[in-house]
Amino acid sequence: MANIGYLQLVRHCNQYCRFCSNPATGWMLDLDTARRAVDDFAERGYFGIILTGGEPSLSPIVADVTRHAVARGLHVRMITNGSRLATPGLAGAYVEAGLSHFHVSVHSCRPELEDFITGVRGSFDLAMGALEHLGAAGATVNVNTVINKLNADHLDENVRFFVGRFPFIRHFVWNNLDPSMGRAETNRDTAHRLADFELSLARAMRFLHKGGRTFRVERVPLCYMTEFAHCSTETRKIIKGEERIVHFLDEKGTVRQTDFVHAKSEACRACTLDGICGGLFELGEHYDLAELYPVFVPADEIVRRVRAEAD
Repeated sequence: MANIGYLQLVRHCNQYCRFCSNPATGWMLDLDTARRAVDDFAERGYFGIILTGGEPSLSPIVADVTRHAVARGLHVRMITNGSRLATPGLAGAYVEAGLSHFHVSVHSCRPELEDFITGVRGSFDLAMGALEHLGAAGATVNVNTVINKLNADHLDENVRFFVGRFPFIRHFVWNNLDPSMGRAETNRDTAHRLADFELSLARAMRFLHKGGRTFRVERVPLCYMTEFAHCSTETRKIIKGEERIVHFLDEKGTVRQTDFVHAKSEACRACTLDGICGGLFELGEHYDLAELYPVFVPADEIVRRVRAEAD
């Protein structure tokens, strides 16, 4: 197993994404508490930690937490919108501390749309600057994208853009929108149907696969990504028996997740992939279970491939 823990450093952010599920608060993690959390992950035999927020780069303890985690033998990553990493020198300082793997969240390659989604004019240009600085610093860079109504039709356009402009990016992550909480409850223009992204996501995955790049997809049922079922985050965790611990900076506190199976429909009972599919994530009342349908492909090969791959 390659368990990775999540550590929220801050809850506030310098963007105002229309679908954010982590409303801002004034809470910030102090260094002593962060070190104890890191120690706990190390003692559990975790592979690494992911620094999250809010926007984690707003925390003054990033480098200190990173150095402590590296000293405990943990791999360290950060999920960031990249806006602060557009500042010259910051990416290099993080890499020097041992933080050399970044998930940069960019939701559209169309500048005006990206700025609209994030609620900050110029956020697209800042993200591009961050990617340039991270590439120059020799960091490993992934692009994270939340699938929503506003980008569902051009996920393939996005990956073609990023691969063309930043050829050092080798991995992409898509997270299906959770419209049941946070700002997505108010901004209903971001809520989509599963069918809205099916073709676009398929084209994007095929393009990346053909080019030798890798990807993961979270909260998407396998009937909407059957060809690349082994790339489902939930499927991989189900097969490998992994767990996920998240230290939240809110009333949720510390959450240990070992069950990655969510809502299923009657149609799922006939599906040959039912046993390794996470189903439809708990997404409130927006998504309709009637959107799920059975597929009839052998699960054995998917299981074999997941177990054979390093994550």
